[in-house]
Amino acid sequence: MKRHDASQKKVSGQAPEGRGRQSGSFTPHSLIYKKKKRPSSRLALYLKTSALALLCIYISVPFIIRLFPALLAKVVYLNILKVPFSVDLSNPKVILNHTTNFYLTTEDGITVGVWHTLPASRWEEAKYKDQVWYEEALSDVNPVIIYLHGNGGTRAVDHRVQLVKVLSAAGFHVLSLDYRGYADSTGEPTEEGITMDSVYLYEWVKARSRGTPVCIWGHSLGTGVATNAARKLQEKGSAVDVVILESPYTNIREAGAYHPFGRIYHSFPGFEYFFLDTFALNNIVFPNDENVKLLNAPILILHAEDDAVVPSFMAKKLHDIALKSQNSRGVKLVLFRADLDYEHENIYKDPKLPEIIWDFLNDI
Repeated sequence: MKRHDASQKKVSGQAPEGRGRQSGSFTPHSLIYKKKKRPSSRLALYLKTSALALLCIYISVPFIIRLFPALLAKVVYLNILKVPFSVDLSNPKVILNHTTNFYLTTEDGITVGVWHTLPASRWEEAKYKDQVWYEEALSDVNPVIIYLHGNGGTRAVDHRVQLVKVLSAAGFHVLSLDYRGYADSTGEPTEEGITMDSVYLYEWVKARSRGTPVCIWGHSLGTGVATNAARKLQEKGSAVDVVILESPYTNIREAGAYHPFGRIYHSFPGFEYFFLDTFALNNIVFPNDENVKLLNAPILILHAEDDAVVPSFMAKKLHDIALKSQNSRGVKLVLFRADLDYEHENIYKDPKLPEIIWDFLNDI
């Protein structure tokens, strides 16, 4: 019996049972440890994968742009962004008083949309008036400004509308143009094409203004359009009365190099080849620096010192070039202090802006 009992104890002895308990007591800790470790491993894998994907994109973009240069043109001409989406461009009075919408068909058959905002002093007269009346109003004593906007959005973008309100209150007619391919205008934008649209509108206005000064005002990309148009008109024997450049660049190549997107790739090997040289493949130049050398129209340059899109040194450069030109009849640079926070689009907020414009017009 003892042997039998011993045999039973050996089979069901305490030592194996104890080892089993020790193993059992270790396993939960092991599982807990693994469970704690697993999320951090997944996070690390996710971060590595994301970093690798971003690196691949970063490296691929220059090659894609060089292989398909038309993509860079889409970035320069952001006409696909027809913002704000909620505005009915055919009914501008919803956001701009005493304003009418009309369309012009250029010499090459392109239809462009235009808003004509009257000087605020004439708002009562404008009630219930038609397009013919607005055209005749261009011949009053109030100067006219043709506003050429930047590369994205439409004539209804808020900072553009706010500037038009300021200019209207200051006593100007303002005609806001959407280039071909933008907003409700037909066609596709090219440098030559949008320059042609601006020249056509200037000549249309000049034929109706009967001697009233007509100014071309360009903002950002529109400064290149403005000087292109002024140069073209001058070559045709019709020098522009005044050119106003808001946040201008020297040329599109240098603007691209200092643009926030360009700065991301500034240290990329072959940056000039992949990006800057590609502008030329699309016939995108906008040579403000070359144009101001030749213009004999008065030029007013406005720029904010805290502009992060187009650095203010470009405005200073253009000013110096224009001053050295023997053709210029008057050049002035106005820099707005960085602490005013006007940046690239908000010079309209300066309370002295109307005074600056009128002083310049009265001095020429």
